Amino acid sequence: MKKSLSLLVGCLSLAATVYAQTPAAPATAAAAAPTAPAVPVDASSATPKTGNAHFFELHEKFLARGKAGPIGVLFLGDSITEGWAKAPHIWERYYGQWQPANFGIGGDQTQHVIWRIENGELNGLSPKVVVLMLGTNNSGAWTAEQIAAADRKIVGMIRERLPEAKILLLAIFPRGPRKQRDGQPEPWEQRMAVIRAANADLAKLDDGKMVRFLDINAHFLGNDGTIPNIIMPDQLHPNAAGYQLWAEAMQPLLTEMMK
Repeated sequence: MKKSLSLLVGCLSLAATVYAQTPAAPATAAAAAPTAPAVPVDASSATPKTGNAHFFELHEKFLARGKAGPIGVLFLGDSITEGWAKAPHIWERYYGQWQPANFGIGGDQTQHVIWRIENGELNGLSPKVVVLMLGTNNSGAWTAEQIAAADRKIVGMIRERLPEAKILLLAIFPRGPRKQRDGQPEPWEQRMAVIRAANADLAKLDDGKMVRFLDINAHFLGNDGTIPNIIMPDQLHPNAAGYQLWAEAMQPLLTEMMK
């Protein structure tokens, strides 16, 4: 993004795995073996966020939006997609002409979006383009291969349910140094290695027609290769300036696909 950013300036890994330890038994008894760490669910399974009211509220809202009227371009993803609400003027300027809909939910992983699709979020829709960007929330506990396989499954689900729609598959956005919920530094370099490998796999889904892959990650990086706080203050979620960069970088291909 070097030029775009210069112009602009001019104006979970998951928490460290917890091992459950059986309380110490009397000295005369043999010590119990520690419980094995929890195994992550299958990234390609259909899994709801049980107990998360926000997840189910938005799911119902998306079902209602689908019934309310036509959708020309549909954005599907996690909090980075949901965050377009922070830049409504940019959203309207770039996408308002196409009857857009935002089906992003904060914290979503691939398995959550698979559940949402299996539970009707694409039913009855006929968008020209579905913009999909998903996987950063899986990068702490799943491999690049597992993330790419899950995204590949989602692409297949979209193609099956919306055969006339084109898919604009975005590379998973970059993330930088930030704190985990427990206050400890996130192993962001490890997560970025997973993201880069997943993106390399996802690029293979581009068929030049119905599925197009677009990597705009360079637009979010400064000359030193890091993410400037001016566009992603928390090193993960864009602010309005970051969404402006996203819109500018994606617009040429999206416009072509919307024809």
